[in-house]
Amino acid sequence: MANTKSDRKPLFGNNRSHALNATKKKQGLNKQKVTVNGKTYVTTTREAKKIRKESK
Repeated sequence: MANTKSDRKPLFGNNRSHALNATKKKQGLNKQKVTVNGKTYVTTTREAKKIRKESK
């Protein structure tokens, strides 16, 4: 099982139509699996980029 390494939360807001009707929306995170030294982590793409850069 992969460990989750991110503290980030999804964004919340409203969709607005031309008639200004408000409906709730949630924008989730772009998560990726990263393997470092045999351990698998689930992180956001921003953090995955940092991990890959540090492991080189």
